[in-house]
Amino acid sequence: MPDVTPRAAPRPHGAPYGGPGPKPGPGPSRHASRTRRRRDGFGNPGPAELVLRYALLVLVLLLLISPFLWQLSTSLKSLHEDIYTETPSFLPKQPTLDNYAQVAETIPVWSYAVNSLVVAAIVVLGNAAGATLAGYALARLRFRGAKLLLVGFLATLVLPGEVTIISQYITVRGLGLADTLLGVALPGAIGMLNVLLMRTAFQAIPQEMDEAAVIDGATPWQRLVHIGLPNVRGMLSVITIFAFIGAWDDFLWPLIVLNDPENFTLTVGLQYLNGTFTNNPRLPAAGTMISFIPIVILFASLQRFFFRGVEEGAIKG
Repeated sequence: MPDVTPRAAPRPHGAPYGGPGPKPGPGPSRHASRTRRRRDGFGNPGPAELVLRYALLVLVLLLLISPFLWQLSTSLKSLHEDIYTETPSFLPKQPTLDNYAQVAETIPVWSYAVNSLVVAAIVVLGNAAGATLAGYALARLRFRGAKLLLVGFLATLVLPGEVTIISQYITVRGLGLADTLLGVALPGAIGMLNVLLMRTAFQAIPQEMDEAAVIDGATPWQRLVHIGLPNVRGMLSVITIFAFIGAWDDFLWPLIVLNDPENFTLTVGLQYLNGTFTNNPRLPAAGTMISFIPIVILFASLQRFFFRGVEEGAIKG
């Protein structure tokens, strides 16, 4: 007797077992929706949004660069030009460099600049070496108390510098380093933020590279030199620039520590350009431009590595 049992209908292509096939529905597909969202996203703005972005960028640029340009303009104005007019002139009518020469005659500006360079060099070397070693230890080495030490580093970032400045001065004076350039540079020789930045840079290196080096018998020092440092040069440039700018522009701490005028840094020495019996804003403006030159030179030299380090520390989606 032939088998008359009804057979199940063939499963449509793409349908899961045990259920009906996909039901076509109205409206665009999921792929089309994703394509539309990608097209209308942040990376592909419309004409109006593009104009707004550039307008905001120009506004921010003007707000940031206007004080610098005004100081530069003031430093180039002669004594015969009034800078207190109701409608101030941005461009000097009679540009001159006499203000820069008068700065050098009023204060030993080059001696102060050398003192600032010494302090900045100590701070940069301390941060480059100390932050690198500490960041590598926190990121790659396993030792007891590592998490507690990391919490301690984070806790120091919460306290502002004004809170610890008295204890810093007592410590520096107790070490016999008061009124010395080393005493000025010592508190900033290792920045906690720089340590955390280097830790983040070392953590971005693939763990497999370290594991392969360990299998080959490399020591932690060899892994740092041959694997770690070549991959964090960008972040190292970032902390170098930050450390230099922080040490070069610091005013409050050198003012507290230093008493001998021969040891004054440039930021402290510039205050003598605007004394009780003289009020010529052209001289402080010229002194400010002189102090700004080393920062421009450093950033121009390391800008390629600086932006690479910023990209390394960015959050990747």
